Amino acid sequence: MSEHFPTVGVIGAGQLARMSVGPAQALGINLLLLANDSSDSAAQIAHHIVGDYKDLETVRAFASKCDVITFEHELIPLSIIKSLEADGVVVRPSSASFIYSQDKAAMRERLKDFPAPSSQVITDATQVLHYPVIAKRISGGYDGRGVWKVNDSNELTQILLENGKILIEELIEFDYEIAVMVARSPHGQATTWAPTQTIQRDGICTMTISPAPQLCDAMSEKAQKLALDIAHEISVVGVMAVEIFVKGEEMFINELAMRPHNSGHWTIEGSITSQFEQHLRAVLDLPLGDPSMTAPFAVMGNILGGEKSDMYRPYLHLMARTPTLKFHHYKKEVRTGRKIGHVNLLGNNLVELTQEVMHALEYMSGEIDE
Repeated sequence: MSEHFPTVGVIGAGQLARMSVGPAQALGINLLLLANDSSDSAAQIAHHIVGDYKDLETVRAFASKCDVITFEHELIPLSIIKSLEADGVVVRPSSASFIYSQDKAAMRERLKDFPAPSSQVITDATQVLHYPVIAKRISGGYDGRGVWKVNDSNELTQILLENGKILIEELIEFDYEIAVMVARSPHGQATTWAPTQTIQRDGICTMTISPAPQLCDAMSEKAQKLALDIAHEISVVGVMAVEIFVKGEEMFINELAMRPHNSGHWTIEGSITSQFEQHLRAVLDLPLGDPSMTAPFAVMGNILGGEKSDMYRPYLHLMARTPTLKFHHYKKEVRTGRKIGHVNLLGNNLVELTQEVMHALEYMSGEIDE
């Protein structure tokens, strides 16, 4: 790597790349994005090249301008990542790790010694003997897409007709879901943040609470150790989210995401080192920052598009009502159900924090007007 400040190339220019711009600027690191369009969330405010991440020569030309390549989504074909590596490009996380966020069947096989729902890959509905089950598209699914609760063989047959091959998992009647964000550098330094409870609606995360309030200290340490052990097992470099189902004192690994993640957005104000700064440190093999919390609780709420299209006017009411509320707007076109921003609120009274965040989300989406 050059003696000058390095250029980090990010495949993708959505909100995760947008939230990486501030930390990169603070560190003097150059960010270059491969965007689908100049109107993409991060492309509006950062240096970018418009191109197709599925085209090898486009990605090669992009990579030639960068010291290290990383990702803000899992959609780039693994064959392209391997081609870059064969060219000598530094890619973090590597193809050998990244596959486990792209291929759910490969992830289940690699993590078979970790606690997880029982699973099998099927091509025929007769291979499933007991219902209900969870069916997952092996690749390409996220935010509740490509995941189905299946009650009988007729439903499963229809899903197989459309997908050919499916991962079937045992249905876990879990008490709640958590995510543990972990960061790991090339020389093996690793850190985790406080486990976060994620609250879902229709398969989309609407709110997170950190630290997860129902998790005792021993369970919290167990969850963090699981995340660190997985990061070591697959040699991930960068930030990774480990999604975990909790049932009583049992934990079940759900999915992995090898990039900054929605469940870590609270770290922008709620941690000494945000997930976005930490990811940059990790992929550049810089010493990792302190992940400690800056307040007893941090509540994050996802702003989902609704009836309102004017997202600026709500600031007048919400900033006056809750001066400590922090806003992060992604400048994406407002569409119903789409994540267009988030709010963070820190403090020591969890009931009040949750109520204020819920009020902000309902006000911004147009569900309430006072």
